[in-house]
Amino acid sequence: MEDLALSFEEKYHVKFKFIRQRQAHHQAPAQGTNAAAGFDLRADAECEIPSGERLLVPTNLAIEMPAALEAQVRPRSGLALKHGVTVLNSPGTIDADYRGEIQVLLVNHGRETFQIAPGDRIAQLVFAKVAQCQLEVTSELSSSERGAGGFGSTGVS
Repeated sequence: MEDLALSFEEKYHVKFKFIRQRQAHHQAPAQGTNAAAGFDLRADAECEIPSGERLLVPTNLAIEMPAALEAQVRPRSGLALKHGVTVLNSPGTIDADYRGEIQVLLVNHGRETFQIAPGDRIAQLVFAKVAQCQLEVTSELSSSERGAGGFGSTGVS
């Protein structure tokens, strides 16, 4: 079987650093498999999120990426399915010029308090190209088939 990681034509160079002194639980962000879209983000603190609450969880990581990219903080499907824990502002956008610590805003929709240990995988980081746009003020927009319909206007079936 072909190595999927080698089939990508364009690769970007992204740097990362640990913000605080490196501990045993600090690991470089890594993909679970060669073709995985996301890089695992790990907690840098022991904490708990009671049911119905949210918490900003530190990762001890900062990144530097090319201006053509953004980093998206996305939920881990297993945490959502098994515990009802997800990223509240998903996807959370990290702009290319941000150099501070990546923190993950988690929310616990589950029924029980969710425990986090240092080193636990709490989210994933996905890099995406960003379209550079120039906005123009106008008094009219062209018509479209959809028009102003939104929020379910096209139905469910």
